[in-house]
Amino acid sequence: MSLGQLLFLNIMSSLPSTLQPTLYEAYSLRNLQNSDHDDPNSNRSQRSPVPARPERPYQTLLLLSGFFMIFHVIGINSLFGIFQELYTSPNSSISDAKQRDALVSLVGTIGSGLTWSGSIFVNPMIARTENLKLITITGVVIMSLGLILASFSTKLWHLYLTQALLYGVGSSMYYFPIMSITPLYFDKHRGFAMGVILAGSGIGGLVLAPVLQVLLDKYGIHWALRIIGLWNLLIGIPVASVVKHRPGFNIGSRTRMNMSLVKRGTFLYQAGGALLQAAGNIIPMYYLTSYSVSVLSYSRSTGSLLLALNSGVNSIARVVMGILADQVGRQNTMIGSVLLSGLSVLALWYDAPRARFISFVVLYGIYAGGYNALLPTTITEIYGVENYTTVNGFIYFVRGMGSILGAPLAGVILGNYQRGGGGPGKLQGSELGALKQKFNDVVVYDGVLLLSAALCVGYVRWLDARDRGRWSWKA
Repeated sequence: MSLGQLLFLNIMSSLPSTLQPTLYEAYSLRNLQNSDHDDPNSNRSQRSPVPARPERPYQTLLLLSGFFMIFHVIGINSLFGIFQELYTSPNSSISDAKQRDALVSLVGTIGSGLTWSGSIFVNPMIARTENLKLITITGVVIMSLGLILASFSTKLWHLYLTQALLYGVGSSMYYFPIMSITPLYFDKHRGFAMGVILAGSGIGGLVLAPVLQVLLDKYGIHWALRIIGLWNLLIGIPVASVVKHRPGFNIGSRTRMNMSLVKRGTFLYQAGGALLQAAGNIIPMYYLTSYSVSVLSYSRSTGSLLLALNSGVNSIARVVMGILADQVGRQNTMIGSVLLSGLSVLALWYDAPRARFISFVVLYGIYAGGYNALLPTTITEIYGVENYTTVNGFIYFVRGMGSILGAPLAGVILGNYQRGGGGPGKLQGSELGALKQKFNDVVVYDGVLLLSAALCVGYVRWLDARDRGRWSWKA
């Protein structure tokens, strides 16, 4: 199964039930069967046999495995803002990471970016490997090893090898096989199954942020990393051992891009919007904790709770945005989501006191969820189901690149600054004013990225209507 097919099934599950049947039917007709649409001259003897009904106990086990996998991968990805605050602080055990936000944030963005962009090498492995456990168990081991070895790091380049490369490659190998195979085992309740699994993403961020802070407070960063790595290994190996191909399904598919699509304006602006939105979307996740601690003088534990709050709200908002999209159109809702997320950054985060910053944490979590939930459905509408696999695969690779670039460039703008915090060490007077101005520059940069992304997706909306030869207010 390609990246496009995988993410289609992944995101579709968060949409309302009224939207799922049509899109899942289109997916099934093209990718899960050898139908007459693939070969009008084919006969029944040439088609793949209908697979036997999967056993209910295995379906239940697969749901639990997928839930815990998402819980770990997405949950740990969302925690790097907490690590960054510690790595760049004056008390950091990594001497060349102190006050170097740009270089430290690159560690996290490489790790999370590779989780998605790693599909370039993981998906071909899935199609060619009979025993998927070899991929997933290897991924769990590499991912856990990256976290554990990061605890022994004394130099910044150690983090690049461990918490960035090892973690990112391992998490991608852990993630994609389970997410590729699970939908194939649910013929009638695929949306429900994927919804159960995806619930792990919001719960993971909501639970792991305060848990990490407790570990940091009690044992320090070294043992916190080791405990999380060992926990991921102990839970991950049983989870990874569950996955297997469903007999009768061919998950390989064509991955070559149709060059006529590449030359279309809709494709170019869609890719540009994906890059800009991903780059802008990751900045609040990485600098929310630093702002709350250094500028607002919150404790690190409170900063972790704010990050958890944002993650939980974002997960719920994806479902709400799907319901709204049924009423006003998916492209319209996605444009509004990106536009409002950019405006919330500029209006609420810029020079924000405590009350307004909490409002930003909540509202940004609501608005930012729309783009992630609706992008695959708009790609299906614009390019058709027959081109969905290749277009969506490339778009999400671009989003991975955007995630890698966004936060480090924000760190360059932020530059070196004296860390504050609650208690005697908090900044005051001119020092606090200078730090606020640096964060305000980051906020402007972030807002420009998101508003530029809104312009791109808005222009795609107009180009699509032009190509269809008609305008519809609901699209």
